[in-house]
Amino acid sequence: MSRIVAVSNRVGPLRGAARAGGLAVALIDVLRQSRGLWFGWSGRIGEAEGSTQTERYRGFEVATVDLTAAEHEDYYNGFANRCLWPLFHYRIDLTAYDRQYYDSYNRVNVRFARALHPLLKESDRIWVHDYHLIPFAQSLRDMGCVQSMGFFLHIPFPSREVLLTLPHHEQLIQSLFAYDLIGFQTERDCERFLDYAINELPGAEVRGNVLSAYGRSVRVAAFPIGIDARDYADFVYSEDGQRQYMRARNTLRGRTQIIGVDRMDYTKGLPERFAAYERLLTDYPDAHGRVEYLQIAPPTREGVQAYTDIKHHLEQMASQINGRFAEVDWTPLRYINRTLSRRALAGLYRASKIGLVTPLRDGMNLIAKEYVAAQDPEDPGVLVLSRFAGAARQMEAALIVNPYDTVGMAEAMQTARYMPLVQRRERHAELMRGLLKEDIVHWREHFVAELQSASLRRVPELVQQAQFEPAKVPAGQWPPTRRSAR
Repeated sequence: MSRIVAVSNRVGPLRGAARAGGLAVALIDVLRQSRGLWFGWSGRIGEAEGSTQTERYRGFEVATVDLTAAEHEDYYNGFANRCLWPLFHYRIDLTAYDRQYYDSYNRVNVRFARALHPLLKESDRIWVHDYHLIPFAQSLRDMGCVQSMGFFLHIPFPSREVLLTLPHHEQLIQSLFAYDLIGFQTERDCERFLDYAINELPGAEVRGNVLSAYGRSVRVAAFPIGIDARDYADFVYSEDGQRQYMRARNTLRGRTQIIGVDRMDYTKGLPERFAAYERLLTDYPDAHGRVEYLQIAPPTREGVQAYTDIKHHLEQMASQINGRFAEVDWTPLRYINRTLSRRALAGLYRASKIGLVTPLRDGMNLIAKEYVAAQDPEDPGVLVLSRFAGAARQMEAALIVNPYDTVGMAEAMQTARYMPLVQRRERHAELMRGLLKEDIVHWREHFVAELQSASLRRVPELVQQAQFEPAKVPAGQWPPTRRSAR
């Protein structure tokens, strides 16, 4: 196979990747197979730009560059995480539009492209990851690169009306046409992207799953990311997994544990989740002394004020709930602000009869999948899942809830508490079939195969954009992926 060049904002983790899971595991496997290259930020902040550092790791190359303090503030904390992250998660109220951030974002993408360019081979296939690097391919094309390039967005793609609030939105989306393949987590993300394109871009056309504009064509498809469900199920029996499982069982003493595991982020719906749990205790007195809620929320992006604010808010809510309901021998809510290993979490998932995964908006959410994989098939717990998580489309056997509806979430938790064993087994079996069918290997191989196919079919369209008017979606003809938009 051709050499795969993976490009992500940050490289790694490399050592201990199996513990980190997710993208690192998927990329390391395909990079080893293709004797590839992984390029991105080193994670270090230097006084000056510095040179590219290269090393060999387990059969493939690793190339990294440092960020300066100004780049880290304006490109990473600024445009990526104060602007694109909240915007793509529909939080316009938290979006910081700053021209300095935008300019730094573009400069860093150009600098990254210049650092990678001399390391490329003619037959490479370049796989770029996530919102930090949207214009990356355009920067490489401007340097004369003709290699096939694919882009995968790990977070949701926003609706057209939300995206239009971003200054320079058209320039950002136009840069995506430098890719041969654009991958999203769900079909809904594809639909939102195509809706923007055919209504806002000059001369845009959709035929099947190929979008044409600016004299180029790009394939658009959904690639829902998965986990290695079999490996994760084995984590329960690891030393860390068994230790946490037994500690939880001994502490619970027959009580039902509800578990939530999320990064400290305003997109995860944690205040709404705490409010729903308080509603459960208010509306269902039989839960008193019989249910405990464990929320693990490690801090993230501590340089961004919005994350500091939500941390303080959650601390106040946890204190309020415990102050209102706690007994001498019962703490209703336990709230932990540190990272636990994936093996330790597997043991805690197994000990929890309810998994509470209720983000306000999420690209996929692998916690939901890990919770299911860690369950005992003979006596499984119940997953309560937000309809706004990308995983909800694949995991319809979960109890699907609206995270803005605290009463509905409380009712779902109560339903989960008393769900009969036969029904729990049936739901879990259906969920596991989906996890095994569309696992992390399927995601990786599907994208790489489609990138190869898209690059073979690529034929630049020599059209004058002025000959076309922006395409509109006729009433009743959505989604445009099923037919031409014209």
